[in-house]
Amino acid sequence: MGSYDQVIIGGGLSGLAAGIRLARFGYKVLILEKHAIPGGLNSYYFRQGRLLETGLHAMTNFAPPESKAAPLNRLFRQLKLSRKKFSTHQQLRSTIYFSDNYSLSFSNDLGLLSSEVERVFPESIDRFTALVELVRSHDPFVNRPWISAKDRLRDLLDNERLMNMLLWPLMMYGNCNEHDMDFDQFVIMFQSVYLEGFFRPAGTIKDFLEMLLDHYRSLGGEIRFRAPVKHFRIRDEQVDTVVLESGEEIGCGQVISTAGYPATLQFMTSNQHPVEADKYSGRMSFVEIINVLPVACRKTLRSDETIIFYNLDEPFDYRRPDQAVNVNCGVICFPENFHDLEVGSEFQLRVTHPANYDIWKSFGPDEYAEQKKLWTVRSSAVVGEIIGNYRQKVVYQDVFTPITIEKFTGKANGAIYGSPIKLKDGTTSIANLFVAGTDQGYLGIVGAMLSGVTMVNNHIFEQN
Repeated sequence: MGSYDQVIIGGGLSGLAAGIRLARFGYKVLILEKHAIPGGLNSYYFRQGRLLETGLHAMTNFAPPESKAAPLNRLFRQLKLSRKKFSTHQQLRSTIYFSDNYSLSFSNDLGLLSSEVERVFPESIDRFTALVELVRSHDPFVNRPWISAKDRLRDLLDNERLMNMLLWPLMMYGNCNEHDMDFDQFVIMFQSVYLEGFFRPAGTIKDFLEMLLDHYRSLGGEIRFRAPVKHFRIRDEQVDTVVLESGEEIGCGQVISTAGYPATLQFMTSNQHPVEADKYSGRMSFVEIINVLPVACRKTLRSDETIIFYNLDEPFDYRRPDQAVNVNCGVICFPENFHDLEVGSEFQLRVTHPANYDIWKSFGPDEYAEQKKLWTVRSSAVVGEIIGNYRQKVVYQDVFTPITIEKFTGKANGAIYGSPIKLKDGTTSIANLFVAGTDQGYLGIVGAMLSGVTMVNNHIFEQN
């Protein structure tokens, strides 16, 4: 039986960041990843010679290298990576679209969103400015009871439609709760999306992951692929051994799990710990459709924005739909629409809609395939009304469902934003077991990585 100072469950971005931080300081670290490649929610695959990314539409938390206190730059310092050598492409602009009369554009310059709010909601500009100042001064990582973001925003903005329009991108980019979101989570996402903004690294997610993995290995860290965890062996209220599905046993000093809290609870069940997985399982999942189009189509489509967050439902509500998919709201993303990013002979159109996990789970294999086709057609009809008809021009198409998400990420119910109950300090009922990633409370790529680093700093380093 091998033994390690630290075992990390999951080779996604939070796991890789935690591993790099530990390996930097001489710990003997092992990352266990159940799939053949790293990345988790943010990975890649190949189809018909094309590299297709999962998750990386756009990274949040953009900051130039000189902004020392920004989350992105703090992250690079913690991982001992060069921020100046990390090339980035900022978004062109994005739009929140509720109707022709109610659309707000924003970019990485807050001035654009402020001017748009003044244009569409002139009576609310002073209240919006006050909200921005509150967000800048609010510490969202203090342990406090859940506070309704909608209740706070109704008081602060006194404008229901403006409130809903501001919430929509933040919810779609990182809200695990239906209907409402925790005010602390709202602050995190507002800072990430509106105050800092969207960007892409140069290259692909494959390049980014390889950079992180090479750095981790150069520091002495180890990673094992196709190594799913079966359960933990716990002695004296501490994880003593990690048992793989193969039966192999790995001794450990401490464990960081990035597999999500419901999955982590399942790893503990063989030790008669109460199973609370349902309580911690999220309900929000999504269908995503990747469309590859000839570059000539850019001239005929509304394709000069980076992301369009659209909602056609009245009243607005962020929730699991009653049908398999709600195509009346979603995210339209053009992953090549970033400053100074070259476009080849093809370009992508990625569309994401809220979806119902239970309905997709109920389909047999044949019906599942048919439903994917059906909802792809319905999606293109609605999205086509916003950006122009593209359905007949698609040269390659792929569809992810909540079942796909659950299979390849381990997220219960395909809930990519994890549990509605966040473990903000990352601690569990087991003294040497910590949770990092979405169920710890940080969201987005930068947030997930900072979560891994923070758990190491706050719990591993402080204890040792």
